[in-house]
Amino acid sequence: MRYIMLRYFKQFLGILVTTHSIFNVSYADEPAKTTSSYAPVVIKESFPDLLARMKAEKSEVMNRQMDLLNKRYDLSDRSPNRITMSRGKLVQEGVRVKLPKGMGWENLAAMSPEEIREKDLFPAGFFPLPHPNHPEGGMVFPKLLIDEIKQQEARDLTRFDLDFDLPDRFLPEFPAPIYLTTRPDLGDVSQGKLVTMDNYYELFNGILNPKQIEGLRLLLTAFPQQQFNQTEDRRSIRPSRGVACFDCHANGHTIAPTHLAGDVRPQEFRHRIDTPSLRGVNIQRLFGSQRALKSIEDFTEFEQRAAYFDGDPVTATKKGVNVLERGSQVHSMAEFQELLDFPPAPKLGINGKLNPNKATESEMRGQTLFFGKANCASCHSGPYYTDNLMHNLKVERFYKPRMINGRMASADGPIKTFPLRGIKDSPPYLHDGRLLTLEDTVEFFNLVLETKLSASEKTDLVAFLRAL
Repeated sequence: MRYIMLRYFKQFLGILVTTHSIFNVSYADEPAKTTSSYAPVVIKESFPDLLARMKAEKSEVMNRQMDLLNKRYDLSDRSPNRITMSRGKLVQEGVRVKLPKGMGWENLAAMSPEEIREKDLFPAGFFPLPHPNHPEGGMVFPKLLIDEIKQQEARDLTRFDLDFDLPDRFLPEFPAPIYLTTRPDLGDVSQGKLVTMDNYYELFNGILNPKQIEGLRLLLTAFPQQQFNQTEDRRSIRPSRGVACFDCHANGHTIAPTHLAGDVRPQEFRHRIDTPSLRGVNIQRLFGSQRALKSIEDFTEFEQRAAYFDGDPVTATKKGVNVLERGSQVHSMAEFQELLDFPPAPKLGINGKLNPNKATESEMRGQTLFFGKANCASCHSGPYYTDNLMHNLKVERFYKPRMINGRMASADGPIKTFPLRGIKDSPPYLHDGRLLTLEDTVEFFNLVLETKLSASEKTDLVAFLRAL
């Protein structure tokens, strides 16, 4: 009996070997997947070699990105009406998105989405905006912030492989003022300074309670991050202490540093992020452009656990993830963030609409358009001009998918409705910063929503937006 079983077992093995040979299958030779959800943990390249290679590639990377920006936008300095943000920085004015040769905005708006798509007439500046180096990604900071952090804390947020791409004139003012919901009588409590670990205590002691001061301290504390850490897999020349929440959200507002959304794979489909302001988070119910996190506590914890490390907990463990304690640390951080108020809007009444005794005729006409023909209020309802929902604009109906500097321009999907209060203080616009001015934004939505506004109506609508 044992002999018979052994004979059949040998025959079975022979069949397996024959089958393996016929189909030329080798488990060791199985084709590798071309993409993965995970970043490599073990880096095969030495840090000196990686540093030399990426520094050598930097010029080509940045030239490619700046060529793209110059083809898409008019980047000149234009502020003819001397309109300012809350602390006096001039607002850049005018439509900066360039149109296809021979095309006008009214002619384009008269065409159907299908016609624009087939004739490839969708303006280049309306396509998704790539990261300065989209295949690489990661946090990138404007030089204004880098220089101030270096001066105050001797902490360097410079990347050796790339620079921030948008000119300073299209960014929010720096440092931004800070307004508190609990002390509106104080106005700007920042005293014109960038709040850092060096000065937060002297600025806020006596204004905040001890729990809020502790929350602010944690928001100003640098923790390891994907590109700024102590390992060989970093993008700073020296080992880095990391990045603080208020490096991106400077003074609880923003200086528009960029990153890639951590919740999309593969890399070419990841969205560039224009860092939003934290002003007014107390009235918001969704957090993250697409994540729909339900509280500022959820978002604070998510940032530390995931977004800091491109949504990859494997590399986070290697680089030193800081797991915040929900009951005390996260709670304190969230409590401070919920005090950040919108800037004053002296022309608005208590219902969030214009006071006719203070507003201009143009602003009043713009308000009527906003709540009527322009269809803005269907998403941005008052008094804070958000509906706390997500909406899909389906912009992809205007163009055929294409690769742009490593970014696959295709369907964006649903995006949260950001509040419009204080909007003139928060350029650039849209979730990825593709729109440099409010005039660009009005042209974009006029086309996408097919509202067919006249030139004068667009001017009035921009005037209203600047009064919010």
